[in-house]
Parts: sequence; C-alpha cells; structure tokens
Amino acid sequence: MNNDITSLTARLLAHRWLPRNDAQVRRALVDEAFRHEIEARLAGVGLELLDNPFAEHVAVGLKIDVHEAVFGGRDYQASTMGLTRDEIALLIVIWALIILPKRERQLGRRTREDDGQNDMFGQEKPIVHGEEVSGAVSEASLLADFGTQLGGRTKIRNFALGKLARLGFIERRGGYIVEGPLLDVLLDYRVLADRIINGTLADVLAAAGRALPSQIDLDEDVLDEIDDAELEARR
Repeated sequence: MNNDITSLTARLLAHRWLPRNDAQVRRALVDEAFRHEIEARLAGVGLELLDNPFAEHVAVGLKIDVHEAVFGGRDYQASTMGLTRDEIALLIVIWALIILPKRERQLGRRTREDDGQNDMFGQEKPIVHGEEVSGAVSEASLLADFGTQLGGRTKIRNFALGKLARLGFIERRGGYIVEGPLLDVLLDYRVLADRIINGTLADVLAAAGRALPSQIDLDEDVLDEIDDAELEARR
C-alpha cells in the first residue's frame, strides 16, 4: 500500500493532473483509507487533491490556508497562474460554452448525439465523461464573436489560446477548442454557473448568438441532484 501511495503522490506532483480512470486514482476515489493517506501526504506540503466527479481528471492544488504564504505580497498574476484579465475572461467564456452544456447532458444522462427523449431509464445510467458529453468550440467562431472584447483576434489566436492550452485548461484540435484536463476541475461549477446564467456574461453570450442551457438553475433540487451524482460517481 505504501508503494502505491508514494507512487500516486509523486505522479500527481509531477504531472499536476491524472485521468480518473487511472488504476491508482480510481483506488483513491473508492478506498477511503488510501485516499486519506494521499490527502495527508499532499497536505504536508500545502496541497490538496482536487476531485470533481463530473470531470475526467483529478488534480492537485494549493490548500486555502497557504494562499497568503504563497501569493501574499506578489502581483495580481501570481494568484491567477500568470493569466491577464483578458485571458481570464476568455477562459470563463470558453468554460461557459463547453462546461455548462456538458453538465446539462451529464445531469440528464445524455450524450451529445442523444436528446434523451426515448430513454425511459436515463437517470439510472452512470455519469458519462469525455468526448461523449463534452463538445467543441470553433476557434474562428470564437474569434469572430469575442475577438474585439477580449484583446483582439491576433492576441487571442497567437498568445491567449496557447497559454490556456499549456496550462491544461483547453486543447486545440484542427481549429477547434475542446476541454482540457483542468477546465472542469479548477473552475467551480457551483460558484460560476448561476453567476453566468443569471449575470452579465449571459447577455454577452446571447448578443454573440451563443445560447446557454436554459434548464440549469441552481435551485435546491438541482443542487441535491448534483450531490447525488457526486456520491454515485464515487462508488
């Protein structure tokens, strides 16, 4: 057991994220004692395991009680992985266009090709991860819709998207942007979803002709459904 704990801890530190279907990661998700040891070792160096059961990967991040020690006294970009305000805004737009529709499909137990209308037992299915539920955004369309507001098309194409890809938030494939390992792990759905759907960004996306899921409303029933799905994903 100790060898597996050491190996998984080292791999998490070296790679920053690992797929949740990795054998050792899967053990950490279902074996309470094993996970406790992993979390204890990470906590010893100010880190914690980041696990979102709707995401395809797990990751490591700083514990909140060491944020001040790590970022205190440094400039704004130190606490935002080196991203500028325009790049953060671009990241949030991409998150809204990819993760919000993805989560709606996951909660409805649907894939991108399945509207769920003919599935009487859809809610009994396990949560789906990966490309079956996570869509893509056209780079050309993104630049046309938001290039002016987010620093200019050249800056976005040549710099911002490349930085988001290097950090693990997105992947660029043949002119399309798809979800990277960290997009659904580091950005908190519970915090962002309601603010986006009911906030200013919803108007910005609507003006660009980008429809957001209309059925996601973080009332108590949906929060309970997310909690149930999280418990199911840990089994």
